[in-house]
Amino acid sequence: MLALAWPMVLTNLGQTAMTATDVMMMGRLGPDTLASGALGANLYFMPMIFGLGLMLATSPMMATELGRRRHSVRDLRRTVRQGLWLAILISIPIWIVLWYGEAILLAMGQEPALAHQAGIYLRWLEWAVLPFYGYIVLRSFISALERPGWALVIVFVAVACNVLFNWMFMFGNLGVPAMGIAGSGLATTLSSMLMFAGMAAVLLLEPKFRRYRMFGRFWRADWPRFKGLLRLGLPIAGILAFEVTIFNAAALLMGLIDADSLAAHAIAIQIASISFMVPLGLNQAATVRVGLAHGAGNREGVSRAGWTAFVIGVSFMALTGLVMILWPRLLISAFIDLGNPANTRVIALAVSFLAFAALFQIFDGAQAVAAGMLRGLHDTKVPMIYAAIGYWGVGLPLGVLLAFDFGFNGVGIWIGLSSGLAAVAALLMVRWLRRDRIAPPLAFGH
Repeated sequence: MLALAWPMVLTNLGQTAMTATDVMMMGRLGPDTLASGALGANLYFMPMIFGLGLMLATSPMMATELGRRRHSVRDLRRTVRQGLWLAILISIPIWIVLWYGEAILLAMGQEPALAHQAGIYLRWLEWAVLPFYGYIVLRSFISALERPGWALVIVFVAVACNVLFNWMFMFGNLGVPAMGIAGSGLATTLSSMLMFAGMAAVLLLEPKFRRYRMFGRFWRADWPRFKGLLRLGLPIAGILAFEVTIFNAAALLMGLIDADSLAAHAIAIQIASISFMVPLGLNQAATVRVGLAHGAGNREGVSRAGWTAFVIGVSFMALTGLVMILWPRLLISAFIDLGNPANTRVIALAVSFLAFAALFQIFDGAQAVAAGMLRGLHDTKVPMIYAAIGYWGVGLPLGVLLAFDFGFNGVGIWIGLSSGLAAVAALLMVRWLRRDRIAPPLAFGH
């Protein structure tokens, strides 16, 4: 499990580093540019994350196919092909929506000058969607074969290139005209194209992958498999949408309290999101390992793979939670000057938020890994309902009630987030314990 998970964890951290690079370099252009970039990135992220859920369906499908027939070639090639078809299909409406990003932001009541800059950024950034989805599909293929190391190499090359492209296009270096915020969108698009091209080259050149002839007969449809991907992927997309939107809502609610609470929340959630890359990598590894055992009809293997990932994930998050309780100011110092008296209230709030983030860590790790375990069994519809119940039925209402009616302010929102994650984790684990009764039959659209 660790051998499969650690390259996935580092790959996730690399992709997070790419976003962080964009934000850091936008900040050098001024606060208005940074604010415009944040608006554009948030609008980009909402439809992109939904499509990402569809792409993630390729991983459990390929793992289960390999579990059934270890040397399967045709089935894997067809799943990758239909995954790429789905990537093209979902990218088209996303392109159309993001092309009109400025109009959408204006309709949401955003400041016209910021919306205009965000719209320019989105018209360059939106073309990153399709190559990124293609990269995810090809990454799912090499992960199903338990060879995720290439994805790690490619992402870190892309991160370095993204820094170079931002430096060139945003600031006009190496003879390139300065494009400002548009240059950041172009840099991310070029980096995403590089990621897909790199992964495609690995599949064409690496002997272990070359025999699959992954891009052969690309025009041939497999409609039952395509429908199977949709049936498996739509609930995954729903789960991601429910989870992402509650964190967006939490940030908006913090903004209603005051600017200090919003700043402290941004620091605490950034610290939590970095540690979350570990259970996210275990989520992906658990999907593959459980899927392989499920495809082989090995119930003991399913149980062993699932519980191994769960124990590792929750144990790691418990350790990070302990660090948050014992050394909160050390963690906060990476984001804000502790010696500046103007930051005193923000620091105090961030310390209090991190105390609840410690509990949040354990529940977040548990629900993330459990979702991956169930995904390996192709069980996604009921977990999507659980996500809706936990995040929007428990977490958000409780957070609003505690923050605004009981006067807990930002701490109330964090209690709500932690409670929502705990509810989802508990429901998913009950589902996992009943897995012998809920594991779907091994069929792909038939």
